[in-house]
Amino acid sequence: MATVIDEKQGTSRPVKPTTKLRTTLWLVVSLIVVAAFWSVKIQWSALADFPAQLFKYISAMLLPPDWSKFSEAFGATILSVQMAWIGTVLGIVISLPLSFLASKSLAPQVVTAPLRLLFAVIRAVPEVVIAILILSVTGLTPFTGALALAVGSIGTLGKWGYEAFESVDAGPKEAVRSTGGGTLALIRWGVWPSAAPEVFSFWLYRFEINVRASAILGLIGAGGIGKMLQDNVQFRNWDAVGMLLIVVVVLTMCIDQISGAVRNKLIHGTWRAPKLAS
Repeated sequence: MATVIDEKQGTSRPVKPTTKLRTTLWLVVSLIVVAAFWSVKIQWSALADFPAQLFKYISAMLLPPDWSKFSEAFGATILSVQMAWIGTVLGIVISLPLSFLASKSLAPQVVTAPLRLLFAVIRAVPEVVIAILILSVTGLTPFTGALALAVGSIGTLGKWGYEAFESVDAGPKEAVRSTGGGTLALIRWGVWPSAAPEVFSFWLYRFEINVRASAILGLIGAGGIGKMLQDNVQFRNWDAVGMLLIVVVVLTMCIDQISGAVRNKLIHGTWRAPKLAS
């Protein structure tokens, strides 16, 4: 560490670190933020009207909602859940063996590195973009949405999977190796029994994410509740939109609670639903 001599007291003290680099970085970041706000041409005057406009549209949607379309909305929501379920199952089937191969404790680096790069690339692409790429082949159908969710699930489930396998305690793995067990025996008896509850929890959590994502995919025409929501917004049927929002929120919260209770059972051994406010 650099020091300077204090002539009055005859002692040395550390050199005060320079702040030029930090000041320059803050200046550059500030200029970028200002340029970003300037380029998007925000109408600041509209922000003053936002609370009144928000109250106006919420009142139009919920006072009262149009319950005459409840059965149609429920059916569309079930279609979105089916889309999420198929996408999650396909993602699990494909990502599980790949996550074993991406684990450094089970495969050489020449295999793990490309797979980890593949998972990272998939996670970098939103499901909406994946769906747009797939629809050129399959068209705008619920199956397109399911495939997009499956591809997106491979990226996240693959990463969560190999991290869970690598965090397994070394004791069971060493025990299998000491008996001369091969890679399959190592996976079956040394890795999977310890990692299974955590992996099952990841699968359920990814299903929750896919339920929400399926509604967004519906906005681009993949079907389900998102498609019905888009149609009603275009024709400004605000009372129907309010009813759709209620159905989506209630059903999603129910799925979250059921999934959370199952995950608590797998990890902690108790049927306890997560707190809504947590």
